[in-house]
Amino acid sequence: MSVQTPVLVAAPDRETPAPLKTRVPRLSVVIVNYRQWDKTEDLVRTLQDSACIRDGSAEIVIVDNHSPKHPIMKRLRRLPSVSLRRWSANRGFARAVNEGCRLSQGEFFLILNPDTTPTEGFLDGVVAMLDRLEPNAGIVGFHLRNSDGSQQLSAGPFPTLLSTLARLVLPRSQRKYHTMATEERCKVDWVTGCCLLLRGDCLRDVGGLDEEYFLYYEDVDLCRRAQERGWSVWYEPNLTVVHHHPLHQRAVPAVLRMVTRHSLMIYAAKHWPAWQFRLLTRIVQAETMLRRLGAWWSGDSQESKVFATLDEICEDLRQGNHDSAQKRIENAITRIDVRIGV
Repeated sequence: MSVQTPVLVAAPDRETPAPLKTRVPRLSVVIVNYRQWDKTEDLVRTLQDSACIRDGSAEIVIVDNHSPKHPIMKRLRRLPSVSLRRWSANRGFARAVNEGCRLSQGEFFLILNPDTTPTEGFLDGVVAMLDRLEPNAGIVGFHLRNSDGSQQLSAGPFPTLLSTLARLVLPRSQRKYHTMATEERCKVDWVTGCCLLLRGDCLRDVGGLDEEYFLYYEDVDLCRRAQERGWSVWYEPNLTVVHHHPLHQRAVPAVLRMVTRHSLMIYAAKHWPAWQFRLLTRIVQAETMLRRLGAWWSGDSQESKVFATLDEICEDLRQGNHDSAQKRIENAITRIDVRIGV
């Protein structure tokens, strides 16, 4: 199946332009906010301590995925080198990242989750690294730490049907990743999107993040498409960010399980043999049936409805109706007031 080039379409309800600078920034930090204004503000204020923000060689662009209004918005808009755009609906992480990059001035984009804390000197280190990158280096991921200081895995192999099923026996923190024990920058298959450096030329060459992914696996897909176009993907162990709330450390509500299963099936439809994709949808439907029965038995009607929607999504995708599947995801997110992802 061919990869559909996503269309970068803006649908904001409000925008504040970035303040005038004395120089054009080389690096644009793109933050997608969804109901995490306090974390986003903390991240922005940490970044503003960087010399590259103060001298104008880096900027911060925030795209809000239709969170409720909050007093923090006004404070962020008053900060130098910060611009904020709010969407009129939550259309997913990939589309928000594409919009943030479209609004940015830099030749490189650094995607950061709101629940991250860069270590001292991180952002200035990224700017200093730009000129040392190989010409075809399109994507770079970084060393991640948990809040307690332990290592958090951030790079992995491209998933296959066999590896996806076999790795279910591993702890959640290890299912998608390889342990990286290197002190030198090295090539990898893919790096996680919670802290991701993108060369602008690479992003434009591949057509942006694929907006069929509402949340999760868009980073794996992006790295795979970039390598198919001749770009390389790297892991940089000497620049560190703390990621406080990764998915594997959180409870997984039904709606988040629905989103992650949808994204995995989208990835399979685009990159696996057709029979493996169809088999995966059957496996997901079997899981969905069991979880729906469990929800019914426990009297959780809302959770039961979410799994019924996931069953319909499996049918949509197997019939090639990706637009209908995505609409079901968006409608479910709109109906359920739940914090997922970033």
